[in-house]
Amino acid sequence: MINNAIARRYAKALVQLGSEGGLIDRFREELSVVAGLFRNNNELQAAFADPALTLVQKKSIMKELADKTACSELVGNFLLLLVDKNRVAFLGQIIQTYEKLADEFSGVIRPVIKTAFALDDSQVVAIQSALEKKTGKKVVPQMVVDQSLLGGIVTQIGDIAYDNSVKTQLKRIKDILQKG
Repeated sequence: MINNAIARRYAKALVQLGSEGGLIDRFREELSVVAGLFRNNNELQAAFADPALTLVQKKSIMKELADKTACSELVGNFLLLLVDKNRVAFLGQIIQTYEKLADEFSGVIRPVIKTAFALDDSQVVAIQSALEKKTGKKVVPQMVVDQSLLGGIVTQIGDIAYDNSVKTQLKRIKDILQKG
């Protein structure tokens, strides 16, 4: 719970900073690159967890990382602040929270849309338009092919699922027939 509060505090500060300069999307892209480096490099993770490395050494590593990924000065300073406050271990959580808060601020939702087979662009646009009309927000769909569905569509928006799959409909019919 404490970790979530820490991540939320840092992410919220970064969203506020980004919103002042219209840099929310740019920050998202830069943080995504940094997150990818940490996720794919165990040595980098180990370096920041190593108590034998001094704060100066860790800051040097982070500065080099920020320069290498061409981060803006604000994101670079943010990353250095995480080193100063010994919060690099929370970077993944901070970035996830940042993305959620940035979407809330920008009025964007990112539903996961599962279908039994790949949809063409016109079908995706139709679903996207329907969701935008229903929610009043900008929709950035994440399409997933799940062949276990047989047919139909399952849309997950946060904690809410709209299940219009053939598999679920057949299950409902089976339940109705069993109950008599």
